[in-house]
Amino acid sequence: MGAMLQIQNAAPSVSKIAVGLAILGVVALVADYVRMLVLRSKMPPGPMPWPIIGNTFQLPDVKPWIYFEELSKRYKTPVITYWIGRSPTVWICEAWAASEMLDKRAAIYSSRPRMVVFGELSMGQSNIVSMYYGDRWRLHRKLTHMGVGLQHVRSYSGFQNNESKVVALDLAKDPEDYVMHFERYAASVVSIIGFNRRISSKHDPIITDVIAIMQKAAELNVPGKTFPMLMETFPWLSKFPTWMAPWKHGLGGGKGRGRSFYYALADEAANKENAGNCYAKKIFDEAPKYGLSEMEIASLNGNLFGAGSDTSSSTLITFILACCAFPEVLPKAWEELDRVVGPYRSPGLDDDLPYIRAFMKEVFRWRSVAIIGGQPHAPIQDDVYNGWYIPKNTWVQGNVWAIHRNEKDFPEPDRFCPERYFEDHPLHRPFPNEKGYMTFGWGRRVCSGQGLAEQGTFLSVARILWGFNIQKALDKNGNEIPVDIFKYTNGLNMRPEPFECRITPRSSEIKETIEREGRQALEELSQYDGESKYRMSTFYLQDKM
Repeated sequence: MGAMLQIQNAAPSVSKIAVGLAILGVVALVADYVRMLVLRSKMPPGPMPWPIIGNTFQLPDVKPWIYFEELSKRYKTPVITYWIGRSPTVWICEAWAASEMLDKRAAIYSSRPRMVVFGELSMGQSNIVSMYYGDRWRLHRKLTHMGVGLQHVRSYSGFQNNESKVVALDLAKDPEDYVMHFERYAASVVSIIGFNRRISSKHDPIITDVIAIMQKAAELNVPGKTFPMLMETFPWLSKFPTWMAPWKHGLGGGKGRGRSFYYALADEAANKENAGNCYAKKIFDEAPKYGLSEMEIASLNGNLFGAGSDTSSSTLITFILACCAFPEVLPKAWEELDRVVGPYRSPGLDDDLPYIRAFMKEVFRWRSVAIIGGQPHAPIQDDVYNGWYIPKNTWVQGNVWAIHRNEKDFPEPDRFCPERYFEDHPLHRPFPNEKGYMTFGWGRRVCSGQGLAEQGTFLSVARILWGFNIQKALDKNGNEIPVDIFKYTNGLNMRPEPFECRITPRSSEIKETIEREGRQALEELSQYDGESKYRMSTFYLQDKM
């Protein structure tokens, strides 16, 4: 009887506790939402966030950069605020605002925000890409410049130029496989820099392995309302152990799986007899001085190899698409090349080719590969821009898609028009930087490999324009097959969806020059011939055996 009375008396107590907790939860929810609304009133305009989930549910399934561009136009502002869960993100959709915030205030906007998927569940603070601004970041930046800094880029022009000549030879022999030729070329250049070893075959598995990994990483870093990016909205979901969290499967950056693939490649290259002065050897020589971990060594080498191969090849595929979609630009390029270069040699870095350089700039602008400017920036302190409050550690992203399609700066933005870079052309407009594009990011977080990419893209664009006529493919009835200039992949580093085209030598004299220069280039590149024993597709299986 006494026990029953105790149970009866306990029931109201339990109910009171439950009610109390419910009230406390509602109060906490209301207080948090008030915090969000107060913060929203101070920050750049944007859609009204919901409690807890913010605006995440409104994100489109693909290509959110187009949606953010539309929001910028709807709110008539160059900068918008968009809430991912309980945290605001700031999207910059105009060049002048991006320059003012990310370039001129680089000392403030040089850090990274908290990134769950690409940071904490990957290499985190071992990788310069996701590393917070500070002494360790400055060290990694210094070490990265040892490989691709501007002071070294010109010294790479010899083998970079030769690899470009090999691409022309490959296109003359096998034009249908142009994508693989570009991927081999881009991967080979960075492999020579990194490991003193070229990639001679388009079928080398390291190309497909690395390109696939880089494209997967790019897809993982696009804001979204599904897993895994939903963990940015609800970071607590990342705390579940992987065995009971299927949304974490495939993440982890190799943690706990023995040596990293990129560490193994670097170790192999640094210890071979003909290592030369390759980047991997430089990093291993510096490692004891700075106490570099295996993960840091892996990330430094992996960033060079992975990012350099994917972005450069994607840029050249966009170049081919532009030539197919806008054939009227080709005769102007041919006129300049025929007048300056002629058919008996291919163009080089020292040739005076203003139209070709403008052509390259338009390739970078028209459909930039790093479509949201790489990884987000974050201010290291509270800031105010144009009267708007930007809190410390806020996710700040440059929307390159919107920046390069802003009609104030680039009239008829979807038209491929190299002449827009000449001051006397009707489409020319002033731009906040002298390059005329923002493809490689901003401030202290600008892409370290920018100089190498620009040098290689100029050589390849100039040589392919000099050597070939690039046209739309024909169907079985001989009619041209249209190309879609908006049909691109969804990743952070976007590239055109597969399309067919016709690539043919412009003359018999030029074809003979392509073949002669290509054979000579292969002879000069033979010093870098070699093969790695490692394959990414099988490397991590060793830990399971």
